[in-house]
Amino acid sequence: MQLVDEIIEKSDGKLCRHCLGRMLSKSIDGEDNVSRAESLDLDLDFNECVICDNIFDKIDDELFGKIYDKLVFLEVEFDSFVVGSRIPKEVQQRDEEFIKDLDLDVEPIKKEINRIIGKELENTLKKEVNFEKQDIIVNVNLIKNPKVRVQINPIFIEGKYNKLVRGIPQTKWPCGKCKGRGCEECNFTGKQYPCSVEELISEHVLKATKGYEAKFHGAGREDIDVLMLGSGRPFVLEIKEPRIRKIDLEKLEKEINEINEGKTQYHGLKFCERKRKAEIKVSSPDAYKVYRALVKCEEAYDKDKLVALKDLGEIHQQTPIRVSHRRADKVRIKHVLDLSYEIIDDTSFEMTIKTEGGLYIKELISGDEGRSNPNVAEKLGVKAICEKLDVIEVSEK
Repeated sequence: MQLVDEIIEKSDGKLCRHCLGRMLSKSIDGEDNVSRAESLDLDLDFNECVICDNIFDKIDDELFGKIYDKLVFLEVEFDSFVVGSRIPKEVQQRDEEFIKDLDLDVEPIKKEINRIIGKELENTLKKEVNFEKQDIIVNVNLIKNPKVRVQINPIFIEGKYNKLVRGIPQTKWPCGKCKGRGCEECNFTGKQYPCSVEELISEHVLKATKGYEAKFHGAGREDIDVLMLGSGRPFVLEIKEPRIRKIDLEKLEKEINEINEGKTQYHGLKFCERKRKAEIKVSSPDAYKVYRALVKCEEAYDKDKLVALKDLGEIHQQTPIRVSHRRADKVRIKHVLDLSYEIIDDTSFEMTIKTEGGLYIKELISGDEGRSNPNVAEKLGVKAICEKLDVIEVSEK
């Protein structure tokens, strides 16, 4: 066979079974690359390989022992995995050059290394190699003395939350003075506020999963002094390096809500895919929010002018002064979709307002020194502020 002769000539006959069989994988049938090489019945030594430096000899009982010991040490729960590997650069370069020079369409050396290790782990551990979605990645470093590292992939839990008291931020808020390092002002907690919507759920999920860290991804956020009522705000909780993946979310949800009764509540917890954390942050053109605002005027307002609030319509809103230090300064165009009101007294009234997502309600009321147009204060002809604000609905879209 001409290709066999070319391969032997180029390598001077110094090839291992793995590399010879791999170069012939598209030309000769066989159960694996080793069997392909052996089927040729060639008088080759196979003990010296000019491509891989006999790197496959490192895939031995000692290496698998290191993998099993690492998994036992971590006590990690998993059903699926993939194998990744690191090999010397010169080995990878020689392999690529050999394949290119002979114009072969065969797999690179790392792919065979990963497959050999993966098959052995599948048979021994009774777990599944899954390239699309895996619980862990077994990384094997075959440079010099083999080393093993296990990467535990995160899990994602989707749900909704209600915030029932004011003064709780959505996520952990570092101390403004020490920036989270800990100081006398924050009682060395590193936090501006004692707790957050994030922490009140994550500490329990981390305990149940034996995870390393949690990250909270919300579908927008409300101010610290704003309640989140109604059916709740969607969120995704990302748990990094969970050593336990199979947890009873329904039971855990009930326990968390009992502990946090009167402060926060979490609903509909379920496992989800990684992509959900990005999806919930993207507002659909049909997305909306409904707010209830207590409006306080500096002086008595003309009640007949309240009807004009129903015509607020399109709002041109420049980035509010209070968030301009962390948000790009630009004018956003949003719309008031519906509005109703209820008179309380001569200087205050309650307003229920449905808007497109992203409209700042406090500034819609005050005008924010002319940065929000039109606005409630302008329509009434008196200075007005939002004294209390509650989110009562966040659309599913």
